[in-house]
Amino acid sequence: MQKNKLYLKNDSVIRGLEERDGKILVIDCMRRTMPQWKKKASLDGWEQCSQETLYAITNIEVPEIDSLCPESRKKAYERYTMIAPILRLLSDEQKKCEMISLIAANEKISKQTVRKYLCLYLSFQDIAILAPKDKESNTCLSKDEKNMRWGLNKYYFSYQKHSLKTAYTLMLKAKYCDGNGDLVAEYPTFHQFRYFYRKRKNRQTYFISRNGLTNYQRNNRPLLGDGIQAYAKAPGMGMLDATICDIYLVNESGGIIGRPILTACIDAYSSLCCGYALTWEGGMYSLRQLMLNVVTDKQELCRKHGINLNSQEWDFSLCPGVLVTDQGTEYMSNCFEQIAELGIKVVNLPVYRPELKGSVEKFFSIIQDLFRPYLKGKGLIEPDFQERGAHDCRKDACLTLEQFEKVMIRCIIYYNSQRIIENFPYTDDMLKSKIPPYANEIFKYGRNLEGTKIVLRRETGSIWWQC
Repeated sequence: MQKNKLYLKNDSVIRGLEERDGKILVIDCMRRTMPQWKKKASLDGWEQCSQETLYAITNIEVPEIDSLCPESRKKAYERYTMIAPILRLLSDEQKKCEMISLIAANEKISKQTVRKYLCLYLSFQDIAILAPKDKESNTCLSKDEKNMRWGLNKYYFSYQKHSLKTAYTLMLKAKYCDGNGDLVAEYPTFHQFRYFYRKRKNRQTYFISRNGLTNYQRNNRPLLGDGIQAYAKAPGMGMLDATICDIYLVNESGGIIGRPILTACIDAYSSLCCGYALTWEGGMYSLRQLMLNVVTDKQELCRKHGINLNSQEWDFSLCPGVLVTDQGTEYMSNCFEQIAELGIKVVNLPVYRPELKGSVEKFFSIIQDLFRPYLKGKGLIEPDFQERGAHDCRKDACLTLEQFEKVMIRCIIYYNSQRIIENFPYTDDMLKSKIPPYANEIFKYGRNLEGTKIVLRRETGSIWWQC
């Protein structure tokens, strides 16, 4: 036998790979199992054949590598590169197995898949055979399959939320019963019905058809991408949102008023808190307070509350050039849209997409975690607040809105100037400049980036960032 030649006997084709000490390493090109050593005497009667004979017997025709599409050609070369180290170890069983295990671990695939690619290449000796095969779509359904598809659409994918067993029973009653209500002689079994469902099931279709589109968008929709932060390459994009604080406050007389509403504006690039509003009412009232706070000198603001602020800790008194909001009524109103007359762009995000403005959502979580350890027993809502027998935290409320605002300001200062921002995409220039991982330092660096400038409109006196 000659090396890499094909041999035929009784519709079986083998290929000789190597010869040593009266033995030949051959691979069965029909079953495509791992190569084995065989004695020369056991291979008498095999006749040499051509590559075309192999194609005819296996009913496989390997195309030219250059005729493949770029994606298939790239995949074929990737698979060949993966198995190439094994080709020189075919005669050493131990080293071959070790190399297969190593490749499977590095590529994160099974060892059986590596063996499959190896045997496929050894059988046909052509890289093009490793290209992925096009999946043939078979849309022809039998009569039973059409009935099962009808039963799933009518009884299972519906607001009634029938179980699979109930949907199968209702399908039989509608499609496989005679006029007396008796089952016909031949009908699909439940196992066939379940197999048909599992073969074609789609989780998106399941949730939307049974729970509705609104519920799917709110609870089951996949989270893809990095949100609007991916488009904030420099400071100037503010994210607006509001939340109810987890604490009860009182008035000057000690009577319980309720929980305040915190509205905030967060810079998408640096996560800097541009401004806040702590109010009893939401809507346009809190939004008006927020925009006034954003353009207020923060040193003067802190001085009114008896707090000494270093100008570098919270240096922001401008309005962002882009405001990103959700579909709240206050953001969709004509009053708020008038801000566009100052040259500020307003972006309204789709409903049920909080991950698109993750910076402001994370801000609320961090701020409340900051003041929580210091305000326990002062009206703070505990996790077991609604459980039976739990302590009523409203009886512990003792802080007024002004006192709580002082705590909130100190938390914001810490958030801006001392909280370490993890996983920020530092550039080489930022590393060379040794920019600390704080929101105020990152904002200060981004403010000096090329393409970021301050715009002043003299006719209105408004100032805002433009990226």
